[in-house]
Amino acid sequence: MENQVSTRTKDQLGIKSHQALFITKVYNWMALALLVTGLVAYFTATSPSLINAIVSSKLVFFGLLIGELLLVIYLTSAINRLSQNMAITVFMVYSILNGLTMSVIFLVYTSSSISTTFLVTAGTFGAMSLYGYYTKKDLTSIGNMAMMALIGIIIASIVNIFLQNEMMYWIITYLGVAVFVGLTAYDTQKLKEIGSRGFANEEGMEKMSILGALTLYLDFINLFLFLLRIFGGRK
Repeated sequence: MENQVSTRTKDQLGIKSHQALFITKVYNWMALALLVTGLVAYFTATSPSLINAIVSSKLVFFGLLIGELLLVIYLTSAINRLSQNMAITVFMVYSILNGLTMSVIFLVYTSSSISTTFLVTAGTFGAMSLYGYYTKKDLTSIGNMAMMALIGIIIASIVNIFLQNEMMYWIITYLGVAVFVGLTAYDTQKLKEIGSRGFANEEGMEKMSILGALTLYLDFINLFLFLLRIFGGRK
């Protein structure tokens, strides 16, 4: 009996060890991608030739957006076929492209309000991520509702491009904050479960950590952009 208890305890410690290592890798990759995006956005915004090339041509701007979307689809769908180095490269290229498109926020909002919003986002994201990691409650239903609401937000946002309705704009904004707050907790819990299952090898863990980092990176960026609508001081 004692041997069985001892073996079970060792197994549990092994699971927690792999889980902690995986989650650490996820957040390290996410932090690196956010750093890359932030630096690229800032230097692009402070370079007249670069920022003018982006804002003066719809073809360039929307081309960057389409490129980002294609990279996300490619990384998520082909992760098992990609090598570890290729997965890292795709993720970093995506973070660079996102930095280029996000540089336009420096033309709309003051630098101080962008910094303040980033801190608010980091605090909110951190709190919800900790909740998702430590809660014993199954957040699947919250995740499902958030995903359905996200589809509604996307449709409503497209419609409001033509309507330009201010009330709809603010409804979408606050709903967007709620959606990505919920998704942050849900995605963190999901990644914790993935980490507890273990991986066939080190490369498998590394590739899944990159995919997990992409998921949380998207949660953070979208939460930041919706909060910026609320807290951002326009120039």
